[in-house]
Amino acid sequence: MQEQTVKLRPLPIGVSDFKEAVKDFCYIDKTLLIKDFLDTCVKVTLFTHPRRFGKTLNVDMLRVFF
Repeated sequence: MQEQTVKLRPLPIGVSDFKEAVKDFCYIDKTLLIKDFLDTCVKVTLFTHPRRFGKTLNVDMLRVFF
């Protein structure tokens, strides 16, 4: 029996471009964040997470959506 090698895509650590993250990296879909963002109807949204936790990537996802 021949073993198949599966090439795993890296996590988008340090990547802030949404289109690049979806295309070239192992990206966990967070597009439901957009629904939550639109349903809250607030003037200001504060994204608080530790370093390297995807804040800029999530904001870029919103930019691409709009």
